[in-house]
Amino acid sequence: MLQEFNWKKLQNGSDIRGVALEGVADEPVNLTPEVAQILGQAFVSWLSQKLSKKASDLTISLGRDSRLSGPTLMAAVTEGIRLMGSLVYDFDIASTPAMFMSTITPNFNCDGAIMLTASHLPFNRNGLKFFTAQGGLDKPDITEILTLAEKNDFEVVTEKGNLEKHDFIAVYAEGLVKKVREGVNHSKNFEQPLKGLKIIVDAGNGAGGFYADKVLKPLGADTTGSQFLNPDGTFPNHIPNPEDATAMASICQAVIDNKADFGIIFDTDVDRGAAVDNLGKELNRNRLIALISAIVLKEHSGSTIVTDSITSDALTIFIESELKGVHHRFKRGYKNVINESIRLNKEGQESWLAIETSGHGAMKENYFLDDGAYLVTKLLIELAKSQQQGKVLTDLIATLQEPEESEEFRLKINTEDFKEYGNQVIEKLKEFASTQDNWQLVPNNYEGVRISCKSPEENGWLLLRLSLHDPVIPINIESNISGGVSKIATRLLEFLTSFILLDLSPLE
Repeated sequence: MLQEFNWKKLQNGSDIRGVALEGVADEPVNLTPEVAQILGQAFVSWLSQKLSKKASDLTISLGRDSRLSGPTLMAAVTEGIRLMGSLVYDFDIASTPAMFMSTITPNFNCDGAIMLTASHLPFNRNGLKFFTAQGGLDKPDITEILTLAEKNDFEVVTEKGNLEKHDFIAVYAEGLVKKVREGVNHSKNFEQPLKGLKIIVDAGNGAGGFYADKVLKPLGADTTGSQFLNPDGTFPNHIPNPEDATAMASICQAVIDNKADFGIIFDTDVDRGAAVDNLGKELNRNRLIALISAIVLKEHSGSTIVTDSITSDALTIFIESELKGVHHRFKRGYKNVINESIRLNKEGQESWLAIETSGHGAMKENYFLDDGAYLVTKLLIELAKSQQQGKVLTDLIATLQEPEESEEFRLKINTEDFKEYGNQVIEKLKEFASTQDNWQLVPNNYEGVRISCKSPEENGWLLLRLSLHDPVIPINIESNISGGVSKIATRLLEFLTSFILLDLSPLE
């Protein structure tokens, strides 16, 4: 049945992603229980080789988000692992960061972990994220696992490995509670340092609902008004995604309606998070990066903050001039940002934070794990400290300048060879920009073309790059004056009209 199956199509960078349910036109199901079982076997085989350990001596933990296909696929992966003789810990609903933590937590110390999730993608998708004690697997590791799956040549045992159920999300949550207590170190209320604060959680019916009951309530917070905490794979209220405008509007309104001190929102599998201040204003994208940077640079002065390529010029000024840190703008992709921060540390350049505008934030103190709950927990510690001092959390970013306008345009490339075509656009734009008055190529740019637009009527910048996986050219434009984005976009459109395989309608 799987002789003609395209295993490579399941790879999405350092994850596996596929269509798990019917229901969306032109999307045939390719992540079936049969495929999932083979992937479980392939991971055991790969892990056994990497650790030089017999499959029957391995312990592997499994967790999932709230997707409708989760229980069936998890049962299939479990079966595949047990057929290899390995012990399975079933965590049921869990978060992606918690799955990694199961590999390094005493009394668990799993050899490997798998999270079934497709992050914020539509309800019919699902996928697998893999972990060892060294962290999340990289792209070459996924390729190796898929190669093993394609061969499908495994030695199954006569007596299957055992299955044990554990409530690991409670163990993980206890670690966050301890972090807040020790971080705030409240002189009068050590056990409940969040007492007197109303904090709302929006889990979007994903896996993050535990944070209200298992983290905030033990710390004394009033969580009245929290919403969409129950797992529901139809995602009936909004997409669980801090980048989604509807999702952010929902949590912002909830903070206002409930007169809350703070709002928290997670994506489906809780590896991303964002927040809302007491006025109902987003702490997201550049503002979130600025806030966590202010906290990190108080603890580690002068260190380097690694971000993705689409962060604003104002953020650079804030990090370097106000906080006296170093801003290192790198490529899009959370793995790219994290690995770059790790590389800098190895080369002797101290970097304690790697964070994308999407909300993927990883800290050196937390194993460079992109953990939305941990990131939010760091903010809560500072929130409680600010309350004791009669201040508000956003005082930390009071001097952050924000652009007047900011927009992203996504141009579809209408050719199968989209990467080569997209790179041609990038090279030609570099040549074009060098001939334009008041346009200047930004140096030390690691992705696409970043141009500083210095004319008085533009006063901003643009970044044109090639999408990591899709036949799309995303263009980010920011301006410090009203109408500036339109002026920059118009000049860019004049250049792009000669590229007939680009859909320019978003810019027109």
